[in-house]
Amino acid sequence: MIHQLARTLRQSALVKVLVLLLLWLLLCIPLGRIEELVGERGASQSEAEEELASTYAGAQTVTGPFLVLPYVEQWTETERDSQGKVIGQSRRSKPRTVLAFPQQLRIDGSLQPEERYRGLFRVLFYKLDAGFDGRFAAAGPAPRPTERDATLVPGTPVLAFSVSDVRGIEGLPDATLDGTPLRFAQGVPGVGGAPQGIHAPLPPELARRVLAGEPMDFKLALKLVGQRRLDLVPAADDTEAHIASPWPHPSFGGRFLPAERTVTDGGFDARWRISSLVSTARTQLLQRWTAEQASPPMDVACAGGDSACIAAASAAASAARAAGVPMRETDTFGVALSQPVNIYFMAHRAAKYGALFIGLVLMASFMCELLRRLRLHPVQYALVGLSVALFFLLLLALSEKLSFLPAYAASAGASVALLMAYFSAVLGGWRRGAVLAGFVAVLYAALYVLLASEGNALLLGALLTFGMLAVLMLATRNVDWYALSEGGGADAASPASPAGPPRA
Repeated sequence: MIHQLARTLRQSALVKVLVLLLLWLLLCIPLGRIEELVGERGASQSEAEEELASTYAGAQTVTGPFLVLPYVEQWTETERDSQGKVIGQSRRSKPRTVLAFPQQLRIDGSLQPEERYRGLFRVLFYKLDAGFDGRFAAAGPAPRPTERDATLVPGTPVLAFSVSDVRGIEGLPDATLDGTPLRFAQGVPGVGGAPQGIHAPLPPELARRVLAGEPMDFKLALKLVGQRRLDLVPAADDTEAHIASPWPHPSFGGRFLPAERTVTDGGFDARWRISSLVSTARTQLLQRWTAEQASPPMDVACAGGDSACIAAASAAASAARAAGVPMRETDTFGVALSQPVNIYFMAHRAAKYGALFIGLVLMASFMCELLRRLRLHPVQYALVGLSVALFFLLLLALSEKLSFLPAYAASAGASVALLMAYFSAVLGGWRRGAVLAGFVAVLYAALYVLLASEGNALLLGALLTFGMLAVLMLATRNVDWYALSEGGGADAASPASPAGPPRA
């Protein structure tokens, strides 16, 4: 029985094709495990980024600078008993806060890329060295009391600056307001719902002038470390920003793209120009900070007589608190330092073509067996298919140590060399082995073109598959498949000779 099956396998092309299909399906199992391994390594890379974000610094969102003008509203409230009789007076108070955003803001900074490691995983960071300068217009009058016969007692105004991760601040920022140096401390007082940040209390003379509504110029120098992405909030009436970096692979994001940008192999240079006419960042900040206040919420208003901003912020915040509706994300603009090649993304894309590549190599081996009148055992097919599957594992391992192109070249070269040596022995000649190995090399070259041309991957993949099918059809157009299926052997692969005239 076993001998009969082996004889059928040797002589029947249909049985051989069915066996190869089964073998192809089995080879997809280790290929699928390699894809899972690529996903696991990519997840480990993301975990390394999260760990460094939790222990060092994360992506940064910068808001400011802005002025915080605190007030305390005080009033006397009459106390009555259950019968409505007056039994005394009690003093009441509640905090009030006015936020003054810049009339003009100019940002000029440079991003220096840095790499940090978590195990064998590299994580990209940057160091921002930036100057902020601009002008605060008149802060406007104090807010109106909300209680009857109440008075407002002003507190000490502060110059505040918000960053999403204060651990990234290097040293003490240098700041001046109208030429007077300021010293920063932790937190943003008076705005409980604001993100992390720093503040500088104003000296008495500056505080008096700010509360009196005098316009003032400011300057601030900041050094900030962040992970990959930097976002800036255009909260001023007129915001201009200039960011330059030697990193040649920027990814501009946020709601506003640069008005001017230059990207070369030596880095990028970008400029933004954003006005309050096209951005509602100020209102969005007030909505969020008001909605996130502890109960009862504090009264946060805009400065400079912007009544529309005050009304919109208060109404939207109250409605959001009542309905539990999340606030809209604040308008930002910024840039991310992108990796030119994500090795795990590229390895995952390459592995997706693994089943197709194994099938093409098995098809080429079968065509060689069919047209060259050879005999290959299923074990030999299995070894050839495994060598192709292991190419993707080797690519993953090498790309963690080398850049992607050298890793791909080394993996493909090792696979082609192995297949050439094996085919030369199995097919009975180095020429035949070189032909099949050359076919595999062409496949690897085509795969790299697919990976490098992401926008044309579908078109190139379709052309490759169509081309391979066309070669198969043209090479077997004269094969008598019935004779092969009935055990006619390799002789049936030759085209049938036309019948000549009968001999005399």
